[in-house]
Amino acid sequence: MFRILDEVKDAKTIGISGHIRPDGDCVGSCMAMALYLRGAMPQTRVDVFLEDVSDALRKNVAGTETIHRDFETDVDSYDVYLCLDCEKERLGDAMPFFANAKKKINIDHHISNKGSGDLNYIVPTASSTCELVYNVLDPELLTEPVARNLYIGMVTDTGVFKFSNTGRSTMEIAGRLMEFGFDFPAIVQEVFCERSYVQQQIMGRALLESVLFQDGRCIFSVIDRKTREFYRATSSDMDGIASELVNTTGVYCSIFLYETKPLTYKVSLRSNGQVNVAAIAGSFGGGGHARAAGCTVNAGYHDIINNISAQIAAQLSGPAQHVS
Repeated sequence: MFRILDEVKDAKTIGISGHIRPDGDCVGSCMAMALYLRGAMPQTRVDVFLEDVSDALRKNVAGTETIHRDFETDVDSYDVYLCLDCEKERLGDAMPFFANAKKKINIDHHISNKGSGDLNYIVPTASSTCELVYNVLDPELLTEPVARNLYIGMVTDTGVFKFSNTGRSTMEIAGRLMEFGFDFPAIVQEVFCERSYVQQQIMGRALLESVLFQDGRCIFSVIDRKTREFYRATSSDMDGIASELVNTTGVYCSIFLYETKPLTYKVSLRSNGQVNVAAIAGSFGGGGHARAAGCTVNAGYHDIINNISAQIAAQLSGPAQHVS
């Protein structure tokens, strides 16, 4: 572990980015770090580059109005660039900024990340990247907006502290953050629980058309482009479906696919712990955690399901059951 102010003390320009399709932990960690550095180093330019974020995160995460969503900058080479909540390959349009930076720092909790920076703080057992960001900040310099952003990331990546990645340190840090006085019940409701009408519709469609296989140990559902266009659903509207599917009684693993372009599917995998979905996602060039992972695959969805089914069966030491 290190103290972030020691690592960036001489920087005149600092860039910060997280992964494509940013979630609560990604946005929360990036904006918490940005607001903290802007407060502690007012003479330093701190830029955040992220893709568009959900309405709920935009409403609750402090500082999102300063995000550069166009990925444009007049800085040739940032003095320091922070890659948060991912490895460099998932930075999307921000990857060149990270590559050209004079000093690169990578903070993440994904088991698939081997470290992308000159300085790496990778802890796969941590609840969230926000928990790790908290560890490198000076507690006495925290403000309410920074604390709120960190709490949002921890809430979303732990499923409101119900996932197995929730440890004693997670709860202790969350308790300290709550002392800053933000409305944490409202945050949980708006960021984690509430869904738009379109999200509810697409969730219902996915659940209605889901299929059990592997003797009821696995479940999958697919949303094709035609269905997405009918509901006018965006990528962010697909969030939470894989997690809902795995809550089915008797299911060890869930697979949710949605088509982004012809024969290209975004795949989300969730597990109750008996299947390591990070290993499966990794075989397709993706990554994540043992219980939650994802990837993008160029193939028909039958082929994707059959391939994943074989890998699940190998892990469970049972025969692969192909989807027809």
